[in-house]
Amino acid sequence: MNKHMKPYPTLAIPKINNLLLIGAGLIGGSLTLALKQAGVVRHVVAVGRSATVIDEALKLGIADTAVSIDSAEFKTAIAQADVIVLAMPVGQTKTVCEKIAPHLKADTIITDVGSTKNSVYDDAHAALGDKITQFVLAHPIAGRELNGPSAALADLYLNKKVMVCPHVRNHPDDITTIAAMWQATGAQVYELSLNAHDAIFAAVSHLPHVLAYALMNHVADSELSTDKFAMAGAGFRDFTRIAAASPEMWRDVCLNNKEAILHELDAYLNHAQQLRETIARSDSAAMLEQFTKASEKRLAWGKDQ
Repeated sequence: MNKHMKPYPTLAIPKINNLLLIGAGLIGGSLTLALKQAGVVRHVVAVGRSATVIDEALKLGIADTAVSIDSAEFKTAIAQADVIVLAMPVGQTKTVCEKIAPHLKADTIITDVGSTKNSVYDDAHAALGDKITQFVLAHPIAGRELNGPSAALADLYLNKKVMVCPHVRNHPDDITTIAAMWQATGAQVYELSLNAHDAIFAAVSHLPHVLAYALMNHVADSELSTDKFAMAGAGFRDFTRIAAASPEMWRDVCLNNKEAILHELDAYLNHAQQLRETIARSDSAAMLEQFTKASEKRLAWGKDQ
């Protein structure tokens, strides 16, 4: 196991009476479906970006009731919540936490599903102040190229990894509750520091999305683009699948983990430039060496998944 990742032991299944879900899309919706299926949560209140999203979430069983974020009912839902899950784009963290803070009871746990951690912590701390102790950060490593409530799956997290990223102000019991909540979805739960999270996922999650978006736009803007798309096969489809993911979400990820992403992108471009030079000089031996190294690494990594 990676030296930065610490697996949690099997934990007792928690009981959550009231859960407030802010963002009833793929990730948040899949979480509540899984928790309902496991008998962990009794009642889910959802907040969504539109009436259409909320209606869909209610019909699909993602939530039991719904409220508007600017309503008096939202304030009541905060005050009654045992757990609040932030499942909206990370760029909205500060604004949402500012709305939550005045109505938050002392024993409520806040958690999130965001793909960046340091920026979420900073924004939440700015809004919550001393109540940051109640915020246990987390990130499920699962998803689909689809988004919205209709994309949610009760088994999305089954055998997938979830990173719980505690900070020094968290209460140990709150950390355990969030780790146990994720275990109840069938996920493999690990502890990972905020800094290690952002550095690691810049390379293996954020950079691949940037490259997929870039490749799609490159082909779309190139000559014979219609013919290229018509003739593209499985390789192109696999590489660009994640380019269909939520543009708003990935814009926020790039803005909120900018330095780590740029570091990885620059390193990648250096590898790409070296490969370009190898191809340009028709260096068969060097090309084979680079391709063989990548192939062996990919095959070895695949065996561990």
